[in-house]
Amino acid sequence: MFRTLTLLAATALTVSAQSPAQTGTIVIAHGGDSTWNAGVREIAAQAQTGGPVEVSFLMGPGAATARFQDAVAKLDAKGVTRIVVVPLLVSSHSGHYEQIRYLAGEDVQLDETMEHHLHMAGIERAASRTPIVLTKALDGSHEMARVLADRALALVRAQGDEPARRGLLIVGHGPNSAEDYAGWMANLRPVADSVRAWTGFRDVRLELVRDDAPAPVRAEAVLRTRELIEMQRLITGRDAIVVPVLVSKGLVSRDKLPRDIEGTASVYSGDPLLPHPAMARWVERRVRESTAMAVTAR
Repeated sequence: MFRTLTLLAATALTVSAQSPAQTGTIVIAHGGDSTWNAGVREIAAQAQTGGPVEVSFLMGPGAATARFQDAVAKLDAKGVTRIVVVPLLVSSHSGHYEQIRYLAGEDVQLDETMEHHLHMAGIERAASRTPIVLTKALDGSHEMARVLADRALALVRAQGDEPARRGLLIVGHGPNSAEDYAGWMANLRPVADSVRAWTGFRDVRLELVRDDAPAPVRAEAVLRTRELIEMQRLITGRDAIVVPVLVSKGLVSRDKLPRDIEGTASVYSGDPLLPHPAMARWVERRVRESTAMAVTAR
């Protein structure tokens, strides 16, 4: 009996030590205006991780008031024993993901621009002894595919049409470098395949407008995007449905992308990934996966 009680007590202690309630989460995003940031805060509030969740931004008005080190300090004050950093970025292939790697304590040498962004907002590594673990960004996640599928279906049905009669173009912001472009596309192609399977669109294409790239590179990316829309118009005989791969609603979704495709045979609403409950489920999954990996490594 004594041995049984001892084993039960040991098991309870082990479960307690591994409990998600001891894990704090930081959802960290690029940042934008108040509307952009509100979408991130909403999803963070919906995420049921089993522990406290804080939000941090890298740029924009919210960056100085929601700094990474402050988020860590808040979680430390709540007694967490481990912190999982979840980057709410479309891709892990970006300078902003490198910033987050640096903040999480990884051995990263930031370029001058990325370092300057952090410095201007007063963002720095946290003075904390709590272990910090970084997850991947959205990349090829099925939750992102689910949101894009829902956005596309809502848009085509608002036209009184069926997806089998239309083309769908999934278009993203995209990175500067050719190497990162390849990484974005490699992750997003399976996402586009999932969207096609779930929705039944006649033709599904993918492109990035390379918004921050040098002018000639961006101009070529925009031209290709416009050509894909025209190709889908020729294939289907109908206007293409255009859905953006953007985290939240801001300057790119409201102004830049509409200008990029202005005058094309397309239907565009600009609804980004947020808000959508699947994004909260994605945050939860990233935390679960990270916790499971930590338990396995023990």
